Amino acid sequence: MPFQAQRGTQDVLPNQSHRWQWLEHGFLKLSSIYGYREVRTPVFEDINLFVRTAGESSDIVTKEMYDFVDKGGRHIALKPEETAPLARAVIEHNLCPTGTVGRFCYISPIYRYERPQKGRFREAHQVGLELIGSPNVAADVEIIEMTVKFYEMLGLKGLRVLINSLGRDECRARYREAILQHSDEMLKSQSTEFQERVQKNPLRLLDSKVPDIQILMKTAPNVLEYLEDEGKEKFGQIQELLTAAGISYQVEPTLVRGLDYYTDTVFEVQSTKLGAQSALCGGGRYDNLIKELGGPATPSVGVAMGIERALMVAEEEGLLPEEPSPTVFVAYMSDETGREAKKLVGELRNQGISALIDIDGKSLKSQLRQADKSGAKQVIVVGEDELASGQVALRNLATSEQKLIGRSEVANHLGSS
Repeated sequence: MPFQAQRGTQDVLPNQSHRWQWLEHGFLKLSSIYGYREVRTPVFEDINLFVRTAGESSDIVTKEMYDFVDKGGRHIALKPEETAPLARAVIEHNLCPTGTVGRFCYISPIYRYERPQKGRFREAHQVGLELIGSPNVAADVEIIEMTVKFYEMLGLKGLRVLINSLGRDECRARYREAILQHSDEMLKSQSTEFQERVQKNPLRLLDSKVPDIQILMKTAPNVLEYLEDEGKEKFGQIQELLTAAGISYQVEPTLVRGLDYYTDTVFEVQSTKLGAQSALCGGGRYDNLIKELGGPATPSVGVAMGIERALMVAEEEGLLPEEPSPTVFVAYMSDETGREAKKLVGELRNQGISALIDIDGKSLKSQLRQADKSGAKQVIVVGEDELASGQVALRNLATSEQKLIGRSEVANHLGSS
């Protein structure tokens, strides 16, 4: 049986890769406009990097991590998210010294062992932004604004921005107890393992996919009622700044993120085109993460945006760019004209014009079939008579219209057509 791509992974084929390049190019262009610089981290890290930051009780650590012991006896994990590796790189290379602000972006694969479904893969890909070093709510708003601008740049419609605040230690401690009290009867009927996990982080119940728990959480206490005075003030400022920036949003008190390192602001951007699995991305503030990894106390905020899910919505809305095709296919009739044809192709390529040529010495008829299959808009035929007169025959493959043009005029003609 032939080998196949592993379940939950996919090959990005030549007729699809231009879509990824379109999205990634747009993301990097937007990032550059805002002053964000790209960071690329290894695909695997010490597993404790994720246990410490994502949380021992998180689904990512307990159920979804791809991990193994390597030949040197080190416990390694394929990265399930990119914020922790980027924070590790910031500390290791001193990318954001105390008192400064760093803006970083990334394009990265991530790996999670979960059930593959629409828009969810075991090897997925993300683009992301991290603004490190600023405690100001303007940083939260900049990340949310850039996220919305990214999706608008792609042309996506029907976006919903959901925001919430999880507060700080005092708020979380009081809210933990409120959630546990609200869930007390339900927890009594659950397994010991489940109860232990909930005791470690009761807020995960708000993000549960279990229908009965989802129903229970609809009547759960509102986290916003437990915010400290400072947290309430900051959350109000964020809403004012979002309104001033023209960004529509909805306060969603049940919104939490699946990682333990978030503090204060959390947000999602959702699409009405994705059905039940509507989240395009998620992010928020994580002021304790860098300190937990051994660095100085460093306020930070970021977002991770799924590439596959964005492309899926763009496809449904008819926004994806057409597959690129070569500008011209240069055909020839003999060995002698073939030498001139190859020289012409080299000149065109040097001037940035996409040009193809047969490399196997096949017949003119075969070359013309290749030209048609290549998707080239035009074909040039270099023949003996044309060569002698310093001309070439240029044929439009869509209309079959053909004309003779001077050999020296080819590049200018194709460049303007």
